[in-house]
Amino acid sequence: MFSNLVWMFVLLCSSVADENFIRDADIFPSSPEIERGSSLELSCVLRKSDTPQRNANHIIWKLNDALISPEEYNVVNETVSNITIHNFTYSTAYVECLMKYLDKELPLVHTVVKSGFRPDMPENISCIYFYDVNLTCTWSAGRETSFTTNYTLYRKLMSSPYTVRSCQNTTESCSFFYPYNDYSNDFCFQVEAKNVLGESLTECVSIPLQKIEKFASPEILSVKKIPGIKQLLMVTWKMPEKIIPLKHIICQVQYRNLYSNFTKFVNVSLNSKKGIVSCNLTGLWDSTDYSVAIRCINNESAFWSGWSGEKNGSTEEKAPSRKMDLWRVIESSHSSRNRSVHLMWKPLKSFLPSGRILGYKIQYFPENKTACKRTNNSTDEKITLFLNEDAHIISVTAYNSAGKSAEAILRIPSADEKSSQMIEIVMASTINEEVVVQWKTSGPQTTTYVVEWYEELETDPFGRSWQYVSNSTEWKNNKKNFKPFLCYNISVYPLYGNNVAAPSYAQIYAQEKKPSEGPVADTDILGKNEVTIKWNEISKAKRNGFITNYTIFYKPEDGKELNETVNSDVLQYRLKSLQANTQYTVRIMASNKAGGTIGEPKTFKTLKLDKDDVFFFAIPVGISMLCLIGLWITCVLKKHAFKKVCWPDIPNPEESLAVEWPLASSMNNSFLKRVSSQTKTVDFEDINVLEYCFPEEGQEESLLINYENQVSECTDTNTKGITNRDEKILHNEEDETANCFSLSMPYVITDQFTRSQIHSALIPVKEVQPIEMVANDVCGSQQNPIKNEENDVEEVLKLEDFNEKALFNPYLKNSVKAREFLVSESLPEHSMDECKSQSSVLPPFQPKVPGQSYITLDMFRLAKAQ
Repeated sequence: MFSNLVWMFVLLCSSVADENFIRDADIFPSSPEIERGSSLELSCVLRKSDTPQRNANHIIWKLNDALISPEEYNVVNETVSNITIHNFTYSTAYVECLMKYLDKELPLVHTVVKSGFRPDMPENISCIYFYDVNLTCTWSAGRETSFTTNYTLYRKLMSSPYTVRSCQNTTESCSFFYPYNDYSNDFCFQVEAKNVLGESLTECVSIPLQKIEKFASPEILSVKKIPGIKQLLMVTWKMPEKIIPLKHIICQVQYRNLYSNFTKFVNVSLNSKKGIVSCNLTGLWDSTDYSVAIRCINNESAFWSGWSGEKNGSTEEKAPSRKMDLWRVIESSHSSRNRSVHLMWKPLKSFLPSGRILGYKIQYFPENKTACKRTNNSTDEKITLFLNEDAHIISVTAYNSAGKSAEAILRIPSADEKSSQMIEIVMASTINEEVVVQWKTSGPQTTTYVVEWYEELETDPFGRSWQYVSNSTEWKNNKKNFKPFLCYNISVYPLYGNNVAAPSYAQIYAQEKKPSEGPVADTDILGKNEVTIKWNEISKAKRNGFITNYTIFYKPEDGKELNETVNSDVLQYRLKSLQANTQYTVRIMASNKAGGTIGEPKTFKTLKLDKDDVFFFAIPVGISMLCLIGLWITCVLKKHAFKKVCWPDIPNPEESLAVEWPLASSMNNSFLKRVSSQTKTVDFEDINVLEYCFPEEGQEESLLINYENQVSECTDTNTKGITNRDEKILHNEEDETANCFSLSMPYVITDQFTRSQIHSALIPVKEVQPIEMVANDVCGSQQNPIKNEENDVEEVLKLEDFNEKALFNPYLKNSVKAREFLVSESLPEHSMDECKSQSSVLPPFQPKVPGQSYITLDMFRLAKAQ
C-alpha cells in the first residue's frame, strides 16, 4: 500500500515537471508598439530543444482569443515560429503563443501590442508675456497619437541662434519663469514633438515680447460723488507694478446703471509711470447707483488685463420729479362707518430715479371737509386706512434728502355711491407664452386703466398684483408670472381724473390640467323607468381649469354602459328609459380643456311601481271607498225611508175602521176598545179571515147602491156630530161611525185588482189613529161631500170589465168607499172647533192609492201564515 502511494507521488511530480518544460518559451518583441495600419511581426522561441515530440511545428497563435490562420505562420526551426499580421488596426491587442499537444492547447507566452501614430507638427504657437513673472507659450498638437508625446519649447535669440533656452512638457504648453524670462524684442520660438514612432519640429517663429505683454488687473480704490455736482462720479484706481517700462497704457472704465442695467465704457490713456489714476464719469442719472470695473492694456499688445473687481457708487440725490402709480382695494364691511381701504403704490420705471427714497407721506380728508386733513408716514409701499362712509381724497408723495415727489391722488367714493360702467366686456386668453387681456370701452375719453389680477382663493388685499395701462385697451404678461392650474381673477378699472369707474371682470387659467377629483353622484327622485341624478361642484382648488361639461355614465347590472353629456352649469339630470326593478351603477365625469376625471360610483335600484301606477290603483279603490262611505251615510240618514221601501209595515186589519168584522160582539168590542185606547199592536189571534163571497151579476148594481146609501148615512151622522161642537156628541159620533162601517156590504174584486193591492201594500202605511187625532187633516179639505161621493161612484163604475169571476169580500167592500176622519189631539181647541164646524166627507177609497187603510185577502193570508 505504501509503495503504491510513493509511485503515484512520483508520477504526479513528473507530470508537473513535464508541463513546466512545455511552457518554457519567449516572445519577441516582448511589448511591441507599431504604427497603426502597418504589419506586425512576432516570434515565439522554445527554450529547450531536447523534446522532439514538442517542437515549433506544434505552435499556434491567437489574436484577442481568436485563432490566427496557419497561413500566417512561419516555422524557422524546431524552436522558433514566426507570425506576420498585415494592416494591424487595433489600438491595443492581445497576442498569445500556444502549444497544441494531445488535442490540448497549452499556453506558452503572450504579449500586448499597441498601435498609434507619429506626432504631427505643432501649429498655432502663441505666447503671453507677464513682465518679470513668466513667459508662457501654447500650441496645437494635432491628432492624438495614442502614445506618450514629449514636447520641447525652444526660445532662441535671432541675433545669436545658439543662445537657446528650452523647457519640456507632455502637454501643449510650456513656461519660462523668472529670472529666465528676461525681456527682449529679438526672440523666436520653436516646438519639437517626439514619441516612440518618431518626432517633428516646427520652424522658429519670431514673437516680440511687447506685443504679447499682459499685466495684472488694476485695483479700484474708490467710486464717489463730488458734493454739489450732480450726475457725476469720480473713479480712482491703482495700476499694477510689473509693466514693461516706458510703454503707453490704455485703461477702459466700465460703469453700469443698477436701476436700468445699462452699461457704458470710457477709455483713459496714461503712461506706465503712473501708479494712481483717476477718472470722472459724467452724464449720469441723479441719485442712481452705479457699478464700476476697469481693465488696462499696453497699446502695442494684443492682450487686455483682467477686469478689476466691481465697486459701487451713487450720484448726487435729487428730489423725486414725478408722481407714483397709486392704487387701492376697498374692503367691504357690514358697517359703512368704518371701511378698510388698502393703499398700494410703486415708483414708475419709465423715468429717471431721483435717489434713495427715505419714506412716503400719505394725506387724506373727506371730500366735503378739506380742513379735516390727516397725515400718515410709511417706509413701506402700502398702508391700510380706516375711513367712514363719506367720499375721501387720498394723496401719496415720496421724499428723500433732496425733496419730495409730486402727489399721486385717488378719490375714494362714498359707501352708497354708484360708479359708472364704462367697460363693456373683458376677454382673457393665453397666446403662445403670454396672458393677453383685451377689453372694449364705451368711454372714448378714457385713456388710462388699471389691470388688477390675483388668485381666486387669495384673501390678502396686498397679495394682488396691478399695473397701469395707458393709451391701450390690451395688456400682456408672461405666463411665468402666473401659477399653473390656478384660477386668476382679472379686473380692469377705467380711470378718469382722480376717479375710478366700475370695473369689469374676467377669469383665466394660465395652464390647465384635468381635475384632481371627480364629482360624487347622488340620486334624488327614484322612479320605475327614470331617476334624477344630482352632484355638487368640485371645489375650486381641485378643478385645475374651467369645467366645460359633465358626463353621466350609467350601467345596468350585467348590461352595457351608456352615457349622457350636459353643460357645466347643470348639476342634476334625469335619466329616462331605465329598466324597472333593476340595479344601476352611475358615475359622473367632470371635464375641462385638459381632460376629465371620473368620481366615485353610486349604485341605485329602480322601483317596481312608480307614483303613476300607484295613482291608477288608488283612484278606483278611493272611489269605491267613497261610494261605500256615501252609501253608509245615506243608509244612516234615510234608514226609515229604506225600511219603508224594503220592509214595509203591513196594516193590521184589526185596527182598521173601514169595516166591522162579521164576528162575535166580543170581538167588535175588543176592537173598538183598542181603537179608543190608541193601541198600535194587533194580536193575530183576534183576526179572522173573511170568506169570499161570489155575488151574481145582477146583484153588483144593488151592492153599489146599498154602499152609497150606507156611506151617505154615515156622512150625515158625522156632519151632525161636528156641527154640535160638543164633546159628548163627538163620543156618540164615534159609535155611529163604527156602526156605519160595520155594515155588511158586499165588495167585488178581481184577481188583477187584488195583485195591485198587494203591490200597494209594500208602501209603508201610517198607523191608524183615533178620529179625534186626525181631525186637522179633515179640516184641510174644503170639498163638497156629496160631489166627492158622485165622483167616487163614477170611478167605481168606470172600472174595467172583469176577465175572471169576481170575489165578494165584505171587508174590501167597505174599504173602497169609506175613509177615516183623523183629528190630531195636539191641535188647539179653537182649531178643533173650526174643524168640527165644517162638514166634509173624504173621497171614497180608490184602488192602488198609497196610504189607504185596507188590505186584500191575499196579503192577510201571508201575514197569518207568518
